[in-house]
Amino acid sequence: MSNEATAAAGAAPQVKHSVIVPMAIVAGLFFIFGFVTWLNGALIPFLQTICNLSAFEAMLVTSAFYIAYTVMALPMAYIIERTGYKNGMAIGLFIVAAGALIFIPAAYGRHFSIFLLAQFVVGTGLTILQTASNPYVVKLGPPESAAVRICVMGLLNKGAGVVAPIVFTALVLSGITGVSEVELAALTEVARDAKLHELAAQLVNPYVGMAIVLAVLGVAMIFAPIPNIEDEVLDGQEDGDIRLSGVFQFPHLVLGALALFFYVGVEVIAGDAIGLLGKQAGLDGSISSMLTSYTMIFMVIGYLVGVVVIPRFISQQTALMSSAILGIIFTVCVMTGSLQNTVMSASTLSLLGMPEIPNAIYFVALLGFANSMCWPAIWPLSLQGLGRYTSKGAALLIMGIAGGAILPPIYGHFADTGDGQLAYAVSIPAYLFILFYAVKGHKITRWK
Repeated sequence: MSNEATAAAGAAPQVKHSVIVPMAIVAGLFFIFGFVTWLNGALIPFLQTICNLSAFEAMLVTSAFYIAYTVMALPMAYIIERTGYKNGMAIGLFIVAAGALIFIPAAYGRHFSIFLLAQFVVGTGLTILQTASNPYVVKLGPPESAAVRICVMGLLNKGAGVVAPIVFTALVLSGITGVSEVELAALTEVARDAKLHELAAQLVNPYVGMAIVLAVLGVAMIFAPIPNIEDEVLDGQEDGDIRLSGVFQFPHLVLGALALFFYVGVEVIAGDAIGLLGKQAGLDGSISSMLTSYTMIFMVIGYLVGVVVIPRFISQQTALMSSAILGIIFTVCVMTGSLQNTVMSASTLSLLGMPEIPNAIYFVALLGFANSMCWPAIWPLSLQGLGRYTSKGAALLIMGIAGGAILPPIYGHFADTGDGQLAYAVSIPAYLFILFYAVKGHKITRWK
């Protein structure tokens, strides 16, 4: 065997190993920020109770969290440019840890404004993690299978979403009784205030533990064997300073950011507002706090399907189109479904030991399946052909996550002034735009 052949034979497993190690480490990060993100689904009905919030006010929890992606995306992108992907991820973990610590004074004082500040700081940390990790995963292999790699990351992310509400309920609500809406209303003002302080204090130890774990992981990330991946320079592009304004020359990127805006908005409504609809249906508080897990279960199923069928049987574009169509169908079913009949969950999820839920809420959970292919498909379609503009393009896409700050409060407004079930109609225009992007928007390469 020639020296060249020998070298090639030895290089193959080395290359494979060099991809597997960073993929495994980044997968761990996806689990972490999935866990932190989907705690919101359990946190929203909890804060609504201890801070006596309306549905609109409760959804401001998501606004404070997701608005950080818009406000901080560019500063975080510049940090990544100067520190590199790996150190940027470590900084993100430290910032999330700091945000977790802010929950301590917020819980002791039951100050809703401090809770919102804590959510903003946590969102800031996740902004740099998302800005660094998503393009990193896209660039770790061929572009046509990028959606599959993101699906694998999504399995960890949404798997954490299944676990997070259950862990929250076990750690925070375990051993606490007399906190249903009816039981609290029957107490005197002094007794009710004391009970709510007791409930709020349950947040302290879990968030202290979270801060410690995140800080340790931040230190570990600094020494992790993750290589930096630089953006390639395409023909006609100069290898120099790339300004954000340059990304607006790519229509498919700008439209992709809008598609992400609408996608994140409907994903948050499906994952975080489901607990509010559970309370409207009269479900017990402990069940309402874990309803996000139902949505995440169907998202995990959707990601598993994506790993199997993309690109072997369907393209990334077809997967995105299917997600939008299913989103419209399931949203209509949410609006027209029963809040009393539980036949759908009785014949499926309850067989796994999960509590039965009304059919309308079951369709909210099914939106998790519909949403599952949006994020994995939009990212590679939007970043295709950006070359040196990839990191700035990623920052623009991350800014699209602001949909999670805008659409949920709109849902909350209609839920307060009308019906929380019919308020899901705000999702239909969002799915229609995603459908447009899947069919045509991602193909537009120049402005006319």
